[in-house]
Amino acid sequence: MNVSSAASKNWESIVSALSPDQLDALWKDLELADRNRLALYGPYEKQKVFHAAGAKFRERLLRAGNQNGKTFCGGCEGAYHLTGDYPSWWVGRRFEKPVVMWAAGVTGETTRDNPQRVLLGNVGDQGKGTIPADRIVDTAPARGVSDLLDYVKVRHKSGGLSTLRFKYYEQGRQKWQGPPVDVVWFDEEPPQDIYDEGLARTIATGGLVYLTFTPLLGMSEVVRRFLTENSSDRHDTNMTIDDALHIPAEERARIIASFPAHEREARSKGTPVLGSGRIFPIAEEEITVAPFQMPVYWPKIGGMDFGWDHPFAAVEITFDPEGDVVYVTKAYRARQETPILHAAALKAWGNWIPWAWPHDGLQHDKGSGEQLAKQYESHGLNMLGSRATFPDGTNGVEAGVFDMLDRMQTGRLKVFSNLAEWFEEFRLYHRKDGKIVKEADDLLSATRYGIMMLRHALLPPALRAENRKKAAARNPLGADPLEHF
Repeated sequence: MNVSSAASKNWESIVSALSPDQLDALWKDLELADRNRLALYGPYEKQKVFHAAGAKFRERLLRAGNQNGKTFCGGCEGAYHLTGDYPSWWVGRRFEKPVVMWAAGVTGETTRDNPQRVLLGNVGDQGKGTIPADRIVDTAPARGVSDLLDYVKVRHKSGGLSTLRFKYYEQGRQKWQGPPVDVVWFDEEPPQDIYDEGLARTIATGGLVYLTFTPLLGMSEVVRRFLTENSSDRHDTNMTIDDALHIPAEERARIIASFPAHEREARSKGTPVLGSGRIFPIAEEEITVAPFQMPVYWPKIGGMDFGWDHPFAAVEITFDPEGDVVYVTKAYRARQETPILHAAALKAWGNWIPWAWPHDGLQHDKGSGEQLAKQYESHGLNMLGSRATFPDGTNGVEAGVFDMLDRMQTGRLKVFSNLAEWFEEFRLYHRKDGKIVKEADDLLSATRYGIMMLRHALLPPALRAENRKKAAARNPLGADPLEHF
């Protein structure tokens, strides 16, 4: 029996057991809920992160797969701002007075069928969207598109009226010029010029802009703005099919398989379509492994990539020498922090772990005059004596990338599934005009350095040969304390 039929039979059994009075009360409750869907909204964790970011960031992107709940999420946030009725769990931006809001899609038809439908309900069923029916005061039709509305007046809890207007990208940039706006919601990805105009409308009000879309246009200017440009005003939330709890786990594989192969990552995980430019054309599932307790006799090495404006990044690598398998088991990434803070975080992994580092570790700090790698060594990290190279002394990026790809394709590079930031970089790593785009690749670079220097991986001090000999000598029976391994 499938999920929907099982739910139907369970519902029938519940209804049949009710008394007439209970049944009447149930229908009234359902009718009330149908006219106030906002009250039923219980956001998933990624949706909560997206909403919460509004308290700090003017520009936000909810980058999600198809049917993951992104448009409903956007519609609920819009309804909160229009009505001023925020739930008890809300920690995002609040408007205490009526707002002017624009909601938009690609065409007039898609605007009607998506943001308008979510906010107001289906055509002919107005009041069954996220804006409660009793808050809708007035509406007016738009010209040129059947059943599309021009504006909606919504009663705000302060007593005034908020104004919601519907726009679409095909109108062109000039139609997006106009008076100040408090909130702009882009449902589906806009062209750069339309986005710029929408953002400009919020400057005078100190308002906010948010986007909800599946990135099927690849690494466009708008996507690049959120994923690769540093800004204290911008926030990206990535929601995958695994975060959408309304989709049963057993259905997810079937849904993913139904998408065209070249769009599966975008439609299920919100990963921009990168096509032939993707550097690691490997299904994520092929390199993902659930965290597990590593055997103590597998050696470890760390890899780090220095950074300030772009993040400093580090990974811990555990090596299975018998299977020649590399496991990325820990990841750390931080921007605009000093070596002493990075070192403190990494020493917690084990101050004996040897660290591979790139050529810029030889550069001297302008303030202290000390080499960058030496600074980390002075803070207690076991830095290797020279920069990362292959055994033959070379250190080519392409060779390192090919080595990683070869390991992925042969099952000899695995990554713990809880390393979300590592996988974010993995999904976006791509080429442009044949060249590797050196953006948002910090953890991948750290991994590459660690694998290049894998020959220097070490066991914990207590397990190394010289200490094993000392322990055996102290043992009255003369036995190797690790012989059971």
